[in-house]
Amino acid sequence: MTEKKLPLSSSELLDLVKKVGTPFNIYDGDEIEKNAEEMKAAFSWAPSFTNYFAVKALPNINILKLLGKHGFGADCSSLPELYMAKAAGIEGKNIMFTSNDTPDEEFREAYNLGAVLNLDDITHIEAVERACGKLPDTISFRFNPGKERTGNAIIGNPVEAKYGVTRDQLFQAYSIAKEKGVKHFYLHTMVASNELNPDYIVETARMLFSLVSELKEKCGIEVEAIDMGGGVGIPYRPEDSKIQWKELGDRIHVLYKEMIEEKGLKPLKITFECGRAITGPYGYLVSTVRHVTKKYKDYVGLDSCMADLMRPALYGSYHHITVVGKENEKADHKYDVTGSLCENNDKFAIDRMLPEIEKGDVIVIHDTGAHGFAMGFNYNGKMRHAEYLKTEGKILKIRRDETYEDYIKTQLITPEEV
Repeated sequence: MTEKKLPLSSSELLDLVKKVGTPFNIYDGDEIEKNAEEMKAAFSWAPSFTNYFAVKALPNINILKLLGKHGFGADCSSLPELYMAKAAGIEGKNIMFTSNDTPDEEFREAYNLGAVLNLDDITHIEAVERACGKLPDTISFRFNPGKERTGNAIIGNPVEAKYGVTRDQLFQAYSIAKEKGVKHFYLHTMVASNELNPDYIVETARMLFSLVSELKEKCGIEVEAIDMGGGVGIPYRPEDSKIQWKELGDRIHVLYKEMIEEKGLKPLKITFECGRAITGPYGYLVSTVRHVTKKYKDYVGLDSCMADLMRPALYGSYHHITVVGKENEKADHKYDVTGSLCENNDKFAIDRMLPEIEKGDVIVIHDTGAHGFAMGFNYNGKMRHAEYLKTEGKILKIRRDETYEDYIKTQLITPEEV
């Protein structure tokens, strides 16, 4: 079970709403930092450890700076994400650049920043040479295990996934890279998303440790680091339980001793690229009820919409909802909780049992610290909203509301002939 807490007391949250208005996202920086340290401690046994925070989960430079204080790197997949990492002071091999269908200019920028290039396809060896003039001294390949592993609903079945090289291609890719003068090798995979079963993560470690041994045997390559990807889930539902970092670290340590140390293989750097598991539980979308309507069903209309949180509409995902000030009231009313887009799937919850809701009530949608704001869009001319960071007793604004001027900034009011 997971208790769904608010980032502030009810009275403090209502005072903040009066001060800044709604909707907005607020992130509990103190809890994010505590969580980051717990993850690091769980893998303190490793010769070296890094979590490359998945920038795509929560793309805000202030969050990257916060995590950078704890030695976290950045997992980037695009040019803007690389620029954000650089702006946050994260450079060199503290950046893992993992992308797919990648344009030359992005390879070039990642190369110039000294990032680890994690190649998604064997043809990208040639693409990097074309873009950068030569291969970097360190390279990584993303392994897709195909039928060896099952995926899940979010990331899909590995056989159907567009990501990564096959088993046969993997050995070929490393051999080519070695022949072309690459000196240092990483190995990466990503086969699940929001996984709450620690067995799955442990088996991913087993798979990679086995491949490290095979790569040495077949290609004469000593892998220096493995990246187990992200995929560590969070308990969106109160009845779910989170993966405990210490338990996960201890179980992987047992495998490491058995499959790496006892076989006399080169010490491995252990890395992840977790985003959701680091910030997800500590983000909250705060909204105000605009309308309560009765049709064939009862609807609660908020001042936020899919532009602020798309996961329920896109994946049918559950996000817990708290009616501020009514936490102890009986949840005896059934509602669809909606936004205002001209799309019928613009719903945060369907048939959700909640206390009786009135116009003006403040609603908190939990677990929006990853893939919340990040996935927003401007359909229907809806603007994305402000982000705040709670840290060391202060509330800091780390992103302002979008404006109409932002929305039309790239439009040419006077068309230009080409």
